[in-house]
Amino acid sequence: MITTKQRAALRAMANSIEPIFQIGKNEIGPELITEIYNALEARELIKVQVQRNAPYGQTREACDELCEKVHAEPVQVI
Repeated sequence: MITTKQRAALRAMANSIEPIFQIGKNEIGPELITEIYNALEARELIKVQVQRNAPYGQTREACDELCEKVHAEPVQVI
């Protein structure tokens, strides 16, 4: 679990980076999980965009599922 100060620092760092993955009409599959896990290992902080045609009701739902599958901590959902 990260602290509030750590989360704020990570949010500030994330402002300057672009999304490197997009979740679209396909669900979060094994290939995407592997790629995101590898990106997190290399960069430690990534940004993921959830498109409108994604099969998730809310962006938070996609974030929670993805974080659970790659054992990551979410920083911010917009």
